[in-house]
This record gives sequence, structure tokens and C-alpha cells, in this order.
Amino acid sequence: MNDTELQDNLRDFYGSITPSDSSRARRLVDTAIKGERARHATREPSQRPWALAGIAAAMIVAIVAGVGFVALTNQPVTGPAAASPSASASASAAPTIGPATSGVFVPTASMKTFPQYSTTTTLTSGLVLVTEAGGTAGTTPVAELFDPKTGTFAPTGSMNVARTAYTATLLADGRVLIAGGDTDQAPVGSAELYDPSTGKFTVTGSLRTPRVWHTATLLTDGRVLIAGGTAVSEPAEAAELYDPKTGTFTYTGVMNDLRFEGSTATLLADGRVLIAGGRDAVTFGTTTDKAEIYDPATGKFTATGSMAHARSYHSATLLRDGRVLVAGGQDPAELFDPKTGTFSPTGSMVTPRTRHTATLLSDGRVLIAGGMEFSSLQTPLAAAELFDPMSGTFSSTGSMQAPCQEPYAALLLDGRVLITDESATASLELYQP
Repeated sequence: MNDTELQDNLRDFYGSITPSDSSRARRLVDTAIKGERARHATREPSQRPWALAGIAAAMIVAIVAGVGFVALTNQPVTGPAAASPSASASASAAPTIGPATSGVFVPTASMKTFPQYSTTTTLTSGLVLVTEAGGTAGTTPVAELFDPKTGTFAPTGSMNVARTAYTATLLADGRVLIAGGDTDQAPVGSAELYDPSTGKFTVTGSLRTPRVWHTATLLTDGRVLIAGGTAVSEPAEAAELYDPKTGTFTYTGVMNDLRFEGSTATLLADGRVLIAGGRDAVTFGTTTDKAEIYDPATGKFTATGSMAHARSYHSATLLRDGRVLVAGGQDPAELFDPKTGTFSPTGSMVTPRTRHTATLLSDGRVLIAGGMEFSSLQTPLAAAELFDPMSGTFSSTGSMQAPCQEPYAALLLDGRVLITDESATASLELYQP
């Protein structure tokens, strides 16, 4: 294929995926092609095949820029966001929307209710389910849906049981499993399902062991692994599996090191689950450096290499290359390699922290946001940073509008990140990579 054919094909591709009125994007495309064509004519013949890749790259950059511009400028720029008749009475007003700037946080609309003890779950539709469950008997749990297209929140159904320190897991069929938690300082065994098609929560089977501060991980076969946490005045020893097909929980293996809070559970590329760190359930306070792996094929936990530092309330994020970034709770960060079963040190965080969020971005970097400053555990942070797996280093990015000591993060389908906070600041912000 010669350069002219490539350019024509890329134009056709561009026209098929972008709005017909995106004239600014088209101008960007034409400018990119003309500039590259001029440089292309001066190259040696042997260099020209590589130059064609440059043209394609320029096209893609222009397409992304144009689409982003059109998507943003097609939104209302003043006043409340437009809403459908069914949602106009309940949706919160959207902030002014303008051209996106990368590496910054911008405020979004407020929720109808204070997002205390909340979770955030991105649904298959692109909407984000934010739950607020109260945690005190007699209170009414609420939930709202965030629409990234309008930047607004609207009420949806309410959970059946008030709870805190529970888990919310997106299932393969698009529903959301709410499990366990704490009501009036007592572990809860009940679980329920949110159905986006009806906007309602319905009760499902109960946990075999009521627990709080546990982890919940969606497995590749569609089941959910529930591990760790605290039962009534004792650690929850046996892990459990939830089967959406039957709506029931069943016991599975027992962890080698019982952890009652602050641990992480990360689904690996091969379908196993890495359990790392947390507070030891036997001593109820000692932070551990131990790690182990759950294998769904055998239903057993096996020990793997230990971390260099004991950690709790850290983050553990699966990277594109299959390794896991473990950050916070101590410094420097570490990388777990499933091939060798070992942890190795990587860069230090710009601001050491704990109780933060860690989100894998579409470009492979990891956004670290909010949390508590590690040395004192008393200072909530507005600072954010990015981990680059290619260089193994952290670098600062834009700060949040307000400190977030108990943040939750949801990756949106368009690549942005929604940050909610259950602390007194009640910050609701969007990060634009």
C-alpha cells in the first residue's frame, strides 16, 4: 500500500467513527497529513514504510483530539444539564463543561445524599452506581447513578439493609453483588443484587459466615471470591464463593494467614487471585507482609513470596504486563511477578500514603489519589500521582479540589476517573488523564 492509499483508508476509517459535523477534527487530520506528506517526500525509500506509521499515528492523535472536542462541545455549557422527562425532576445540576485539560481534577455535580460508607461501581452501560448504606439499623440506604455524559446524579433503588464496610462487585451479567458489612457494629450475613434494568435491589442468598472488612473478587468463571474479614469477635476463617447462577454462597479454602482488615485481593491474568498484606486476624492489629494465591481450579490457598514491607490499606493493581503494583502502606512500592511468585522494589511514591485509590488508566499508567499521609495517618491528601510501569517511577499530577481521606474511584468508559469521598469533605471530582 502506498502513502496515498493509506491516507485515503485512514480518512474513510475516521469518517466512520466520528460525527459528521466534526469539522475541527477533520482540519486536524488534514493538517497532520499534509505535514507528514511533506516530510515523507524528503525521506529515503527505505525509510518510507516507517514514515507511513507516523502518518497513521498523526491521524489517530487528530481523531482523538477531534472526537474529544466534539463530545465536549456538544454538551451544555451553562446552567443545569438537560435531562430526560423521567430524570429531570431528580437529577442534580451539572457543572459547566468546557474543553478537557489533561492531568487535572474538575468538580462534578453533587449527590442528593451524603456519600458516607459508599461504594462506586461502573456499570456496563457506562453509568456509575454509587451506594450509601448508612450502617445504622433504621436508616434508609440510598443509591444514585452518575451519568458521565451529563455529569449528573439521579436516584435509583435503595438497598434492603443498612450496612457499612461491605463490598460491591460487578457481575458478568451486569448486575452488582452487595455482600456483608456491618450494622450497628455487628457483622452482616445478608447479600443483595442490584439490577440496572429495573433499578432495584433484591435479596439473594446469605453469606455462610457474616463478615465485615472482607474482599470480594470476580473470578473468570463468573463466581465471586469472598475472603478474609471479621466475623463476630473472631476472624472469618474460611473463604466463600458466590454463584450468580444459583444465588448461593458455599465455603471454599482457608487462607494460610488470616487477615481481618486492610488486605487486597487482585485477580491475576491467569485467573488466580493474589491476597496481600492486611492486619493479622490472630493478633488483631499486627500488619503482615505475607501474601498467598487462591486457585479457583483447586479451591485452595498457597503461600507465595512475601513483600519487603508489611502493609495494610495499601493498593494492589494489575498492570498490562501481568505484574501487580503494590503501593502505599509503606514505601517504596513493590511489583509482584506471578511468573516467579516474588515481589521486587520499584519507585517511591511522591507522597507516601495509605487508604488511597489506585486506578489503571487506559494508557497503562496507574492513578494514585487521595488517602491519608502515611507518616502521621492524620492528614487527608488532595495530592495525586501517576505510576509509569515503563520507567518504574511515580510523578505528580494535578491535585484534587479538596482532600479525600476515604476516597473511592471508578474508571469511566471514556477513560476519565470518578472520585467520591465518604469523609466530611464529600468531594466528587473527575480526573482527566
